[in-house]
Amino acid sequence: MLRAVVLLAFAALTSAAFAGPQMVAFDREGAICVAALDQPKPRKLAKGAWPQISPDGARVAFNTDGPGNDTRRSIAVADVATGKATLFKDVPSDNCYGPVWSPDGRQIAFYIYKEDEWHIGLVDANGSHFRYLWKSDRKNHTLWSVAWAPDGQSFFAEDLDTIYQVGPDGKTLAQWSVEKTFPNGGLSSGSHLAPSPDGKSLLVDVDMGEDVTREDWDGPPPSIWRLDLATGKAERISKPDQYLWEPAWINDREILCNGLPVGSKDFSLFRLPATGGKPALWVKNARSASVSRE
Repeated sequence: MLRAVVLLAFAALTSAAFAGPQMVAFDREGAICVAALDQPKPRKLAKGAWPQISPDGARVAFNTDGPGNDTRRSIAVADVATGKATLFKDVPSDNCYGPVWSPDGRQIAFYIYKEDEWHIGLVDANGSHFRYLWKSDRKNHTLWSVAWAPDGQSFFAEDLDTIYQVGPDGKTLAQWSVEKTFPNGGLSSGSHLAPSPDGKSLLVDVDMGEDVTREDWDGPPPSIWRLDLATGKAERISKPDQYLWEPAWINDREILCNGLPVGSKDFSLFRLPATGGKPALWVKNARSASVSRE
């Protein structure tokens, strides 16, 4: 009986913690910006890249960028309410980027360059207690596109050829061949993986080997696919002419993603049904969005 009461109390606290409006963090011309999902009035927080909003919408993790060709990059966290940013100094490298919050908001994973290899580092949310979430297991074998499973007990990543689900002990729990899963498609170190809120599927942005030419685009056309984790089958949810990529879940019915409409010179953010369909413009001249929990 006592355990049930404790669980109910915890559930009530958790619900209260996420009771505010959903917040979005995104990149606008090198500035880290935030806005409420349903009232998109962008507000600049800091200068940097790769913004990731915390599950409760109260903080944004990002990486600083050195000027010019300076490769020095550090992880930082900015408070959404005050704008105050804290630089993580207790990390054994001056080249770190790509922070990703754990589902409970207590930890942040990121890429770290150390000993001539890229690894995945992990710190507590205040920047302390550095350790490795995953360390390169052989020469030139790096995992990219890190994304936590919703329960926080594993993470997804890819090495261009294979998508992996990795447990906390570093062991592979599941894997999917990129070549077999996405016909005529491929991944890069900048591809994006987004587990669904229910943990049953994975959104993947895939570079397609299609003969599609646009004057405003250089490189392979992007696409968004949904991978069923139980069956291993993937379904393309964006159309070839839509040019959508970097999906982030809003809820189990809708996503937010990058897009470049025909004739546009600037990337913008669009809301899209999770099953595909017509994208709706959310904010112009923005990219790389992350969304707080519903």
